Amino acid sequence: MVYVLDKNGHPLMPTNRHGKVRRILKSGNAKVIRRCPFTIQLLYDSTDYTQLISLGIDAGSRHIGVSATTETKVLYEADVTLRNDIVDLLSTRREARRARRNRKTRYRKPRFNNRTRKDGWLAPSVQQKVDTHLTVVHKTTEILPVSSITVETASFDIQKIKNPDISGTGYQQGEQLNFWNVREYVLFRDGHKCQCCKGKSKDPVLNVHHIESRKTGGNAPNNLITLCETCHKGYHKGTVTLPKAIHRGMKFKDAAFMGIMRWAFYDRVKEIYEPLGFRVNMTYGYITKNTRITHGLPKEHFIDARCISGHPDAVSDGTVFYQKKVRCHNRQIHKQKILKGGIHKRNQAPYRVKGFRLFEKVKYRGKQYFIFGRRNSGFFDIRTLNGNKVNKGSVSCRKIRSLDAPHSFLTEQRKVMA
Repeated sequence: MVYVLDKNGHPLMPTNRHGKVRRILKSGNAKVIRRCPFTIQLLYDSTDYTQLISLGIDAGSRHIGVSATTETKVLYEADVTLRNDIVDLLSTRREARRARRNRKTRYRKPRFNNRTRKDGWLAPSVQQKVDTHLTVVHKTTEILPVSSITVETASFDIQKIKNPDISGTGYQQGEQLNFWNVREYVLFRDGHKCQCCKGKSKDPVLNVHHIESRKTGGNAPNNLITLCETCHKGYHKGTVTLPKAIHRGMKFKDAAFMGIMRWAFYDRVKEIYEPLGFRVNMTYGYITKNTRITHGLPKEHFIDARCISGHPDAVSDGTVFYQKKVRCHNRQIHKQKILKGGIHKRNQAPYRVKGFRLFEKVKYRGKQYFIFGRRNSGFFDIRTLNGNKVNKGSVSCRKIRSLDAPHSFLTEQRKVMA
């Protein structure tokens, strides 16, 4: 499928007439705008006839499903993988800032409650995902004359997921009712007994240990376990290993994110696109599931988006664009870890190494890959979009050829049976 823009940059209906596309490109009557998905712009006046195109968006915390369809045909489908490193990066930045202020400005009076947040403020990890959803919608409407946008929203009852029998006042009286704090609750839950040695060490001092680092795992009770002082110190020294039965409890980050994001994303889409003449609709997950099962379709994010668009029977040629959102900028000057001798290793690399940039799409032995790492020696780490390394992450720059400049969305075109 070749996507077409008119002389003024407005999208027209896409075409499968590859021969005609080659001829107008060769004659200079069109130019290439984007390589993947392949998009051209006409350099002469043309008609603006279009069909009704419905865009379905399967919103999610880790993946976005996108499908643009007419009543009979699928014109564009994509599966977008979102970033999930924002919390870790912000936590690392906070640690570095606190350490720096403790070194440089110990005499300053603490100030922490002197900032206000605007109405509609969202946590940076949530805001980044909302912005990515909006960017995906914008990029789709840039290449297709979309007439309506349908967004699937979902709400999750986290209390019901934890306890299926909860009802009534149980929602107000949680598991930590009548406990002073989380630590007291965890000690009571574990019977005031070390969960590693089961009291064999005879150590009376008990500590509450984070199973997953507090930086990313938080202080939720399902991330805490009771350990005696002996086992706790031994674990951090590496002399004690926790039993395999001890593991992090169920996470509810994705469910909480969807509960926060669903109205923020839908309202932003309405605010942006309704004044431009788009019809913006909302649907729910149970409707999508019923539609998919009724039509005998497999469970995929882009298949759900096709059902959301309202045309589950639209015929697809099997082309799906798999995309991955990557970090655009890294302003950190030095690595977080200090090397032996107090050496701070620089975190910044040259803009180009041997003529190649980070995340550039390249061709190696007839296949397409992305550059995930560069070395001054000229041997690069090239991988597929799934993260599979080629030749153990060491390929000479002389054996690769540049195909496309790096973008914030790494895009790979695949053929799937759906």
